[in-house]
Amino acid sequence: MNPDQHLAALLARRPELRSCADDITAAHQLFTACFRAGGNALFAGNGGSAADADHWSGELLKGFESKRPIAAPWRARLPAAMADRLQDAVPAIPLTGFPALRTAVANDIDPVLEFAQLVVALGRPGSLYVGMSTSGNAGNVCAGAEVARARGLHVIGLTGETGGRLKDLCDVCIRVPERRTCLVQELHLPIYHTLCLMLEAELFPAFASQTAPG
Repeated sequence: MNPDQHLAALLARRPELRSCADDITAAHQLFTACFRAGGNALFAGNGGSAADADHWSGELLKGFESKRPIAAPWRARLPAAMADRLQDAVPAIPLTGFPALRTAVANDIDPVLEFAQLVVALGRPGSLYVGMSTSGNAGNVCAGAEVARARGLHVIGLTGETGGRLKDLCDVCIRVPERRTCLVQELHLPIYHTLCLMLEAELFPAFASQTAPG
């Protein structure tokens, strides 16, 4: 399946997301451009959205539904048994990790700046910041987006229906048609899984029909 077919399959399963179709496509294009240019993607969120940020990153750091054999020249310097089992990946970094740094920022500076400080350290022009906030008003997620914009990163948001403050800080804001936190989160998951499928089809097309283990 190509990226458009994956999106069509999502909309067939979840027709309530049709209003998000153009923004999902635009997000896919930003991800593709970022990774093809050698950039990284930084994911941020709180609570359930923190779990989603970590989950989404994990799906990009190995094969999702396809095997991705490593094709880089340095593969030849690895033992064959290891090289054959490792999978190609894209650089997705969940900012929800880094407990030492985040607690130091909370204690020494300001808790709202935890993601912003990580964007200072890890952000690069041409990379992406992905902020997940069901209300769109999470202070630390919005602060990270502000720094990302200042540093020349593109910003993608996943929010509920209103978009909150975050929508005005985004290049693309995917606003799902719900307002209750749990229902917003239920719709975020199929969107980011579909974006993973779309990226896999785009970046690793030779292996798109091969099912990844696990």
